[in-house]
Amino acid sequence: MPPVFAHGALRLYLLALLESGPKHGYELIKALSDRFGGTYSPSAGTIYPRLAKLEEEGLVATETQGRRTKYSITTAGLGELNGRRDKLADVENDISASVRRLADNLRTDIRNNMRGLRADLAATAEAARSSAQSGDLFARAERKPSGYDPLLKEAEMMLQSFRDELRVELRLHASSNPITPVTLETVRTVLDQAEIAIKNSLQE
Repeated sequence: MPPVFAHGALRLYLLALLESGPKHGYELIKALSDRFGGTYSPSAGTIYPRLAKLEEEGLVATETQGRRTKYSITTAGLGELNGRRDKLADVENDISASVRRLADNLRTDIRNNMRGLRADLAATAEAARSSAQSGDLFARAERKPSGYDPLLKEAEMMLQSFRDELRVELRLHASSNPITPVTLETVRTVLDQAEIAIKNSLQE
């Protein structure tokens, strides 16, 4: 995949982010992730060396607050930024293009994953039908009271277990990282495909 930022563009964009006020490194990473709609999130190994270089050049100042460092733009940094406003506009345009490219790549990945998921669901459904035809599952039903359907009960329990486990995973993730629109769209797409596969299986 081509680089998200052209040479020197991230350096300039960090100055632009600091123009609105001092920020911790994590806040800068989050601001960048939000700008890309969750399709890209720079690593600490990408951001902090850039900030250290900006400080070395006198464009950024630091202030230690406990175990955290807050970064702020200096007068020299503002001068650098003001002198490169045209370049900053180009960076914004490049970011917009990168967001579209990353979103397209993500949609392609999701479609490919959905094909694999549909194949897995079809194989699972076929295995379940084969097992039912062998009589092993229905043998248990004959020992139950009239009107009791153990297969329906088992299916309902599987759905309930899936729902509970997924809710736990989502809440654990959300406790440390916000749910992005991309994550939400991925969950929606996967669930829609699973629903279609299950309904198709019920109609056979």
